[in-house]
Amino acid sequence: MSLAALRRAARESVSGLPREFWWLWTSTLVNRLGAFVATFMALYLTLDRGYSATYAGLVASLHGLGGVVSSIGSGVMTDRLGRRPTLLIAQSSTAAAVALLGFMHDPVAIAGVAFLVGMASNASRPAVQAMMADIVRPEDRVRAFSLNYWAINLGFAVSSMAAGFIAEVSYRAGFLLEAGMTAVCAVVVFLKLPESRPAVVTSDDGKRAVDAVGLGTVLRDGRFMSVVGLSFLVAVVFQQGSVGLPVAMGEAGFTPADYGTAIAINGFLIVALQIPVTRLIEHRDAKRLLVVSSLLAGYGFGLTAFAGSVGVFALTVCVWTLAEMINAPTQTGLVVRLSPVQGRGRYQGMYTLSWSLAALVAPLMSGFVIDRFGAAWLWGTCAAVGTVAAVGYGALMRRVPDGQPAGARAEAEPAVGDAEADVTAA
Repeated sequence: MSLAALRRAARESVSGLPREFWWLWTSTLVNRLGAFVATFMALYLTLDRGYSATYAGLVASLHGLGGVVSSIGSGVMTDRLGRRPTLLIAQSSTAAAVALLGFMHDPVAIAGVAFLVGMASNASRPAVQAMMADIVRPEDRVRAFSLNYWAINLGFAVSSMAAGFIAEVSYRAGFLLEAGMTAVCAVVVFLKLPESRPAVVTSDDGKRAVDAVGLGTVLRDGRFMSVVGLSFLVAVVFQQGSVGLPVAMGEAGFTPADYGTAIAINGFLIVALQIPVTRLIEHRDAKRLLVVSSLLAGYGFGLTAFAGSVGVFALTVCVWTLAEMINAPTQTGLVVRLSPVQGRGRYQGMYTLSWSLAALVAPLMSGFVIDRFGAAWLWGTCAAVGTVAAVGYGALMRRVPDGQPAGARAEAEPAVGDAEADVTAA
């Protein structure tokens, strides 16, 4: 492909998206560029503070539990208070909690503040996804979600490399840098992002539409909850890249450096290929994409059972990374299609919950299966779970109209140029 063709492809990938999206994208990128703590938390607790690996695992679990707790609450806040206030509260709270964590010495205090950090940092996700759905036209949403996912991985790749150098100087400096960059995100939201929540509609009996869409509405939505369940299955499989794979490689005699070499392929491929892959999948059938990505994820990890060298491990990472690049924007777009406009926050919160729960379940699953049956059974289980998810998506998507909001949710979308008239203040 010529340089001119590459430039044209890049221009087409980023054109047509509203200015508000790019400020939101910038906030996401800055946030991930400063995500140092998650990278070196285990090393900080074991090497710098001298705590056991068991205690470090407990702190990581509490951090994940905080995300589970906040998923639903932040979704409700997103609908009731608005997207912008929820983002401001979440990012300001994250900055304060991360800074505080750097000064904690008592093990109980460290565990408690880690739980708060998990709650605060996860609370922004439903608001970001709901705001993105509000401000981006339906036909551009897959591309927008993909660009946002690309920013997440680009920022995390850079911050992961920087974390090692920062830790050599001072772990506390890492906490304060992350707090400072998260505070910058809050400033960007405050200065550049208007509230995007659709105008509150009142019915003839005076009941607000936002009040009519409660958590019970979400839980009774069988089609959407099926998506949440399938998302959980896929997320459990993807989580094995960070929880099951390093353990299995260690038991097979590979070094941490070998694991680092193999898993680095994941971030490199996403940064290099996410935008081209999005151009290929943007207008394709969501059902086929979700089925294919589930199979690639399951059998990509399944192939790990036959890996005997770092090169083969890296090849399996390539397979499930392709699944990740296809699944992430497609599934997020499906969640938006199935969500009523006035309940996007709650629906996104429930979707976020599926990934938070997977982050808790996956380590328990991988440890139990490897200890009891061996690593080969874990990879076989991943292949089976991926197959179940693929069959589930195939059956579910037969009942979802292609390219249109599901069922009664086919509501008029505001034109991008008329956004100011169709949003309300927080």
